[in-house]
Amino acid sequence: MHVSEVTRVPDPRLLCVTGKLMTNPSSGPASGPLDRVSAWDLIRPYWVSEERRIAWGLLIAIIVMDLLLVGINARLNTWNRDFYDALESRNVHEFPQLMLMFAGLAFASIVISVYKRYLRQMLGFRWRQWLTTRYLREWLGDATFYRIERDRLVDNPDQRIAVDLDLLATTTLALTLDLLSTVETLVWFSIVLWSTAGALVVMVGGTPVQIQGYMLWAAIAYALVGSFLTNKVGHPLVSINYQLQRVEADFRFGLIRLRENAEQIAFYVGMRTEGSNAEGRFGRIRENWWRLMRYTKRYSFVVNFYSQIAEIFPIVVASPRYFAGELSFGTLMQIADAFGSVSESLSWFINNYDTLVEWRATVNRLREFKRVMRQPRLKESVSPATEHGGINLHHVAENQLVTHNLMLALPNGETLACVCDIAVKPGSRWLVRGPSGSGKSTLLRALAGLWPFGNGSIDAPVGARMMFIPQQSYLPEGTLKAALAYPASSETFSDDDCREVLRECRLEDYVDRLQESDHWWRILSPGEQQRLAAARVLLHKPDYVFLDEATSALDTENEAHLYRLLTEQLPKGAIVSVAHGESLVKFHQETLDIRRARKPD
Repeated sequence: MHVSEVTRVPDPRLLCVTGKLMTNPSSGPASGPLDRVSAWDLIRPYWVSEERRIAWGLLIAIIVMDLLLVGINARLNTWNRDFYDALESRNVHEFPQLMLMFAGLAFASIVISVYKRYLRQMLGFRWRQWLTTRYLREWLGDATFYRIERDRLVDNPDQRIAVDLDLLATTTLALTLDLLSTVETLVWFSIVLWSTAGALVVMVGGTPVQIQGYMLWAAIAYALVGSFLTNKVGHPLVSINYQLQRVEADFRFGLIRLRENAEQIAFYVGMRTEGSNAEGRFGRIRENWWRLMRYTKRYSFVVNFYSQIAEIFPIVVASPRYFAGELSFGTLMQIADAFGSVSESLSWFINNYDTLVEWRATVNRLREFKRVMRQPRLKESVSPATEHGGINLHHVAENQLVTHNLMLALPNGETLACVCDIAVKPGSRWLVRGPSGSGKSTLLRALAGLWPFGNGSIDAPVGARMMFIPQQSYLPEGTLKAALAYPASSETFSDDDCREVLRECRLEDYVDRLQESDHWWRILSPGEQQRLAAARVLLHKPDYVFLDEATSALDTENEAHLYRLLTEQLPKGAIVSVAHGESLVKFHQETLDIRRARKPD
């Protein structure tokens, strides 16, 4: 199967901002197999970006602070020996000096720890901010978000941007810095443990064998056994956490939809059904949560057993030399402290296993999201519909919109409709008619470059400003002026121009509310929303207007009033309307009838 090269345009709703129809050739699928998106592909870009100097500067400062803290802890290890020796010998003269030294070391440790955490938070947020900006541009660019939703390529992209990117930045940073600190601690205290604990002499077949650094080897063996058991028991938590994030996002999305469609649900008295749906989605959370609890219980047994034994294990191992009089009590405590530091360092995997599980699930979700955004036309390229060759959208110097041998298909390959060749010239008025499901709205999607399934080609004038108005127009949250000016910024048009078009579209009650911020899609009735969409067209004055049942909520008189306005104020603009009724025939000179293709017997 093959998809012909399609020259894409940005989201058509944005075209009236730029003032021209821009050529934006598709970059095509990313080369290489999809599974080549690795964790490193997600992490690396920030550290080589325009922010790399600040990022590396902060990272180095944090590492230096870590080194200072390791040095302080090493000095406290020696202090620990001297302190317990002073207590054992009841040395009252050294005690005040030791307490003063502890106060100085503790104060330095507190100050460094506070600023290290502050800089880590700063670096983590800067990284998240950079990632969020980058992913938003990629998600919104070239209408990728639309193709993802249209083809259901990935679930909950909003959560992946809002939550998973935050987890990627903060968790990756925390794990990396903790690992670096762990390595520094391991190296330092391994030297302390090797030199302080000395050698253990054991009898093997009547021959004494000296084991140098036996406490270090004991710490390594203890950590390896614990790490193996932890991974063995906790490995299933990776997939469980992945599913947990997905079902939580599905549940939250369902509640958001319920809130946004509150009035429609109330009219239908659909509360019981919605409650049942919500309980069903929460049921998937419950099932996944019970699985999480079962495996977490097993994992917790292993981790707690490991940590409890670690408290007494070093003293038990070092006790033969202590009871033999080869070690002082202070040295025994120093060895136990050093053993604890080495064991803690070697147990980094165990102590961070749950965080690693969550991090891996997050990375997997972002890898999937990244793959989809890299190849937004993946489903198009493998769809049975592309056996037809695909719909080509070209930009030509001619001053008219022309279709050639256009055939619309469904994503499964089924032919939807064959469209007669048309030429939409400036100032022309076209009415697209046909029964429901025949492909009228799909034709507009194809003209907008949003529907690749089918065959044929479309020639669009270079530099033409196009505006597509659906039955229910999008109203962004914010001021009424921002909703009216969309997709341009509110500063693009003057307040006087906005008030004028509102009056012309019979929205006089709102002319003094331009600067009010509210959820306008809830406040305005369906008819008022359609009149606001018409006022939006009058503001932008595009070269081509495509109206898809854009006046269906209006009475005949108001519908006629809006079409007279559009006809009078856009004398050189082409208007293409999709409608069922006969009331709009008098406002159009050309008619395009679409019939759904018959299924073969």
